[in-house]
Amino acid sequence: MLLRIEKMNVMYQAQVALDITEPFQIDEGDRIGVIGSNGAGKSTLIRALVGLKSYEGHVESHLRPQDMAVQMQFNQYPEGLTCKSIMERILGTQIRKDPKLQKLIQYFEFEECLSKRYSKLSGGQKQRFTIILVMMQEAPLTFYDEVTSGLDFETRGSLMQKLNEWYENRRDALLIVSHYYEELERLADKLLILDHGHVIAYGEKRRLFHRYCGRAVIVLEDTQKNQQLIGEEHRIAAPRQYLAVSPQTEAQELALVGRLVQENISFRRSECDIELLYMNAKKEYQEGVANVSK
Repeated sequence: MLLRIEKMNVMYQAQVALDITEPFQIDEGDRIGVIGSNGAGKSTLIRALVGLKSYEGHVESHLRPQDMAVQMQFNQYPEGLTCKSIMERILGTQIRKDPKLQKLIQYFEFEECLSKRYSKLSGGQKQRFTIILVMMQEAPLTFYDEVTSGLDFETRGSLMQKLNEWYENRRDALLIVSHYYEELERLADKLLILDHGHVIAYGEKRRLFHRYCGRAVIVLEDTQKNQQLIGEEHRIAAPRQYLAVSPQTEAQELALVGRLVQENISFRRSECDIELLYMNAKKEYQEGVANVSK
């Protein structure tokens, strides 16, 4: 065990930003994706764990905040200095004398950016710069907060591939906040789902999928014809413009697929769709809260 949260309560003035009452822990090698809408408490959790925000409660860990590495959503560096100067001053080393730093610079193809002023970097280059600084710490627990926010699709994909390959055989634990579900599909093996500061669910993503979505889902376009074809039985929450069905048995699934093929209707099948998982976990949680308040 690297870290276990027994209880955690974080306040912003008179408002509850985070209220964790059920214990959960982070183990060596975990890849935890954190999901939640704006204001759910995702960044607040990171700030509390690394000592940037005070909290009430109990966190059990042999790690100190300075033993953890963090990439925050917004980072500030002296924009008038070159990347080389900033990097060497922050890390207290010289690139030409540090093989580990040289390896990271080469890995993220950052050589040509070293002589540039930080203010002249693109969004993707700024993210790579910060990630190099974070990875140099080789921390047992690293937090990434919206690491690809504001980047175009191609840049996001390239950066996530780099991260995925770098950590593939390492035992570092990662906690990754992202609103891009495809990123968490690639990087995360566990999910922490937050809503208005409360933990909705935590666990291995496939087990959570089975709990909230069933054995598999069939997703197709939301049209009147498709609604009539599949009916209401076993339908689950889905993004706008889509229908999602969770057949309870293999026989039910084969029958449904047969009807769709016969009608020449396009569909996709998934056994672990994080967006559907999140939507249905949130729906179940909010319905439970509504029933308690009645």
